[in-house]
Amino acid sequence: MNKFLYLIGLLLVTSIIYSQNILKGNITTNKNEPLQNVAIHLVENNDHTETDINGNYQFKNTPKGNVTLVVYLYGYEQKTQKINTSETTEINFTLNESEQHLDEVIVSTSFNKIQSQNVMKVEHTSVNELQEKGAVSLMDGVTSIPGVSQISTGTSIGKPVIRGLSSNRVVTYAQGIRLENQQFGDEHGLGLSASGIESVEVIKGPASLLYGSDAIGGVLYFNPEKYASLEDSKVLLIQQFSSNTQGTNTSFGYKNTPSNWKFLIRANYNSQADYKIPSGNKIINTRSIEKDLKYGIGYANSHFSTDVRYNYNNLNLGLPEEDIENSGFRNPLYPKQDIDNHLLSWNQKVFFKNSKLEADFGYTFNNRKELEDAEEIALHMKLKTASYNVKYFFPKWKNIETIIGVQGMHQTNSNFGEELLIPDATVKDFGSFITSNYEWKSNVIQAGIRFDNRNLNTSTHGIFGNEGYFEAIDKQFNSFNFALGYKTNITEKIISRINLASGFRAPNLAELTSNGVHEGSNRYEIGNQNLKNEQNFQIDVNLEYDNEHFDFFINGFYNHIKNYIYISPTGNMIDDNFVFEYVQNNAALYGGETGIHIHPHPLDWLHYTSSFEMVIGKQENNNYLPLIPANQWKNNLKAEFKLGNWLKKGFISSQINYNFQQNNVSNFETKTPDYTLVNLGFGGKFNWNKNLISFSLNGQNLFNKTYISHLSRLKADGIPNMGRNIVLGFNFEF
Repeated sequence: MNKFLYLIGLLLVTSIIYSQNILKGNITTNKNEPLQNVAIHLVENNDHTETDINGNYQFKNTPKGNVTLVVYLYGYEQKTQKINTSETTEINFTLNESEQHLDEVIVSTSFNKIQSQNVMKVEHTSVNELQEKGAVSLMDGVTSIPGVSQISTGTSIGKPVIRGLSSNRVVTYAQGIRLENQQFGDEHGLGLSASGIESVEVIKGPASLLYGSDAIGGVLYFNPEKYASLEDSKVLLIQQFSSNTQGTNTSFGYKNTPSNWKFLIRANYNSQADYKIPSGNKIINTRSIEKDLKYGIGYANSHFSTDVRYNYNNLNLGLPEEDIENSGFRNPLYPKQDIDNHLLSWNQKVFFKNSKLEADFGYTFNNRKELEDAEEIALHMKLKTASYNVKYFFPKWKNIETIIGVQGMHQTNSNFGEELLIPDATVKDFGSFITSNYEWKSNVIQAGIRFDNRNLNTSTHGIFGNEGYFEAIDKQFNSFNFALGYKTNITEKIISRINLASGFRAPNLAELTSNGVHEGSNRYEIGNQNLKNEQNFQIDVNLEYDNEHFDFFINGFYNHIKNYIYISPTGNMIDDNFVFEYVQNNAALYGGETGIHIHPHPLDWLHYTSSFEMVIGKQENNNYLPLIPANQWKNNLKAEFKLGNWLKKGFISSQINYNFQQNNVSNFETKTPDYTLVNLGFGGKFNWNKNLISFSLNGQNLFNKTYISHLSRLKADGIPNMGRNIVLGFNFEF
């Protein structure tokens, strides 16, 4: 603790010693007219500002050395410029009118390139875009991204599925740190609120090079909201209403950047009653109450930036079961879950002349209670995780950029309830990696290698031969992995990418040690201490065509997994519960996504997007893997408009999503018929007393279609998904 306080003090002292490094400029049209409200993003320290009425912009705390500026304004071309701030203090831009799409800066990959320069195809979307589509929850919105689905329990629990892989095979990052919340359970949700999250990035495929064990299926990377621009402050209020659940979601935020210091606070309250199915009946105890609080404080000058954030999330949600006596309205009934999540993160960047040191330190505390009644806490687990991620960016040499890094975590799990799913345990991870990026003309090659070690120790619990007995284990898992990617511009409009990567996943505690009834899945589960690492190899190919009025993409992948771990029925029963055990077999998943975006000239206000996604998962013995999403065909027609000077960026949209029947099922799943869902949306932005207000009105499942998603955990009980839902949302910015 003394060393930590000393380091904080040292940072404060150096902030006073170092002077500001100013970068400024002017942005105009090709007719030399100043452009106002142009967004300028300084990639290296994630700073941003906008031009004033005269087209001028200024950064006061620009990092020393090489930096990247991204300049964009709706309706104009986007520009990216690399400069050295030790040599340049002023740079101007001229923008031409254009319908090009925003080329986002990708944070989740090593070198923070814009999408067109990245060797890996990464999906990026803002939370505002998800809310405009009427997303009720964060995971509900993320599933609109091609290749992403969710294992759901009603409306309040959603677990990400990327190209057929889920649970511990998908890593989630928030505030720059790894989120650990007992993700081995299908009924264990994310524990994140959309409030205070700016955007999400999805890596589809093994990302073990950057994120270590468990990133065998992909990564969800949630970017927190940015601080206010320099010498600016903002008050933000978001309000959303849902007709089906009579739900209300309220978010209030304030952020201020008076000088080098930056502050923000965000509070959210989300309450949903039982959801209604198309027949008009309510599914009792699918209600939930969520509270979320986020703080942030940052400091930046030309030599370093630091950002400390804290997030507290409490989710109180009901678990639907037979013969629950309905009472009340919103307060969850028994059985229910009561979950506290605490996330504390510290991001530190130090800028040298031509290099950079970046470190993320995190602490997460997941306090999970599952209650059968008011007097009994059936399950109570406390998971505490301390993590670190330190990277050094070497000076660029002959178009070669290189990063070395070390990562690790120390995790403890402790039990306090009447029942145990997994024993008390300690997990220690350590990983080191090196990766390089080489660019020439329109070509990029990126390669890297990594070594990981995981130590897992558990305690003995219970009586040998009885339910709930856990034998102590002391195991170590090691793995070497690599990644190799190549991107090139075949023509000015066509980009191709090919990526080869390996990944690994160490068996989790449930797979190694289970011995008892898992109430969430209603089965007796038996672990296997002899399980080996899952080791995979994936090839991913991407082709994109992009011009001003037509875009096309196609992604294909083949993912071979050695020692794939899955649960299988034994045919036996214990205490009226079917017995399942964890086993291993080689497996393969393959498929991909393809889509188009048409906005024809001269109807530039009209947009049609369509995408198709599929995945097939099989074991080596030709049996299908469980929890593989059905193929989907998604269509969206959107018209943009403005009405006079009062309604800006107005839109009307219609979505028609067709889910194919899923007949490729494992030996303990049932087939799922096909269904079509129709959604309609309307919204826009307008000024009120010089304040910007956004609104959206969405009708989801407009025709009140009765359907059951293949990945719904309520499917086994024959419970349909939600019926028609009207969602009204407002976003106030003062």
